[in-house]
Amino acid sequence: MLDSNIKQQLDTYLKNIINPIEITVSTNGTAKAEELLDLARDITSLNEKISLSVDETPTGRAPLMAIGPKGEKARVQFAGIPMGHEFTSLVLALLQAGGHPAKESAETIEQAKSLSNKLNFEIYISLTCQNCPEVVQALNLFAVLNPNVTTTMIDGALFQDEVNERNIMAVPSVYLNGELFGQGRMSLDEILNKVDTGASDKQAAALSEKAPYDVLVVGGGPAGASAAIYSARKGIRTGVVADRFGGQVADTMAIENFISVKETEGPKLVANLEQHVLDYDVDLMKTQKAVRIEKNELIEVELENGAVLKSKSVILATGARWREMNVPGENEYKGKGVAYCPHCDGPLFKGKKTAVIGGGNSGIEAAIDLAGIVEHVTVLEFGDQLRADDVLVKKAESLSNVTIIKEAMTTEVIGDGQRVIGLKYTDRKSGESHLVDVAGIFVQIGLVPNSEFLKDSLELTDRGEIVIDNRGQTSMPGVFAAGDVTTQAYKQIIISMGAGATAALGAFDHLIRS
Repeated sequence: MLDSNIKQQLDTYLKNIINPIEITVSTNGTAKAEELLDLARDITSLNEKISLSVDETPTGRAPLMAIGPKGEKARVQFAGIPMGHEFTSLVLALLQAGGHPAKESAETIEQAKSLSNKLNFEIYISLTCQNCPEVVQALNLFAVLNPNVTTTMIDGALFQDEVNERNIMAVPSVYLNGELFGQGRMSLDEILNKVDTGASDKQAAALSEKAPYDVLVVGGGPAGASAAIYSARKGIRTGVVADRFGGQVADTMAIENFISVKETEGPKLVANLEQHVLDYDVDLMKTQKAVRIEKNELIEVELENGAVLKSKSVILATGARWREMNVPGENEYKGKGVAYCPHCDGPLFKGKKTAVIGGGNSGIEAAIDLAGIVEHVTVLEFGDQLRADDVLVKKAESLSNVTIIKEAMTTEVIGDGQRVIGLKYTDRKSGESHLVDVAGIFVQIGLVPNSEFLKDSLELTDRGEIVIDNRGQTSMPGVFAAGDVTTQAYKQIIISMGAGATAALGAFDHLIRS
């Protein structure tokens, strides 16, 4: 099952297991069950502290791998074969079940241990989803820490009957005690705050008591991380408040234009960014969203939970989000056929007809990726020319199951009340309306800056971008900005990092002069 190189790496990791653990594999005689059993045998062969048992007459899901401390009922399960992006989830589950300490903060661990409710989580994933592992790993750790919690990763491609029964059309989809809990990327802190009533008030009180910062960075993407590092290196009190550390980069599959790094993946880059920030004396406050900024004696940033943070200077790096079509039916069918991440949700549409909205690089790359999974892809481009790189266009045009339609304005998402069944578009040249039968619509039409909370405080362009000068200074003295939320040209990771450094140096210059 595992090649020699992976076995060698895994053997190194498994040496960190402290206490004996047991793997139980539930089989049903299928080829996938045998594959999962082979994987379990490979793992147990590497470490004498890991034992294996086989259940050949399971009453529940199969194939399934359960992992837990020896002699205890396993609370972490994998329904399917945890390879691809989920292999790391498997490795961490083995280590944590074996007593290897988690890297979460002491406060997060204590909060997870303190909850007394019975919580059974089911996470539907696809093995190509780069957002899914964070959720799986968070819930696995939750289950390891708290005996009242159980969690099961479910490969949607392998358990299609469940996917259809629950009408799951986006991953990760998390169910708690049989009811939909949430969709999309979630950290352990976010999950805990959602199940722990009263957590928000306690956090708000604690945050409001923090001493003022010299520099407070709002946002945790590449621009925010760079700004925090440059600020902290100046020896000044630095804080970072972020709704989600990593921002859009965490949702990016392949990164091949980050200078000096030939190729990497978004989640890996985000993990490295966070570790680099934490190498310095930076107060990192995650899962906190800014809703207001105001300049008084100090600059005040109010958070969604009511807390108010104060600072002598502020760097805004709130980034951007996927632009929506804003047509009838889009909001109604989000997660029910309308999607924004082809890598995550594409496998759920295997053998079905799909559409991609947008003919830029993201749209054409999505069409190429989907073509290998789905029955057919229809690309709708508003303009009369595709905006993607020529090499991508030629590749898409060479695929027999990809149709490209230009000068097409999407006008409506059509559904049956449960899921997407088609879309309407208008031919901008002839004015004629057309209906395309599709099960999935992947929207790839650019970004919208996350600046709504600033519209009454700072100068913004008509597109919502924060207006900055060449030092990152905004229209409010002491407030700087960087990255995709600003008027900075070209929205690229490496450019945002440089802009974050510029804003940090600009903020430091402001502090020493004032």
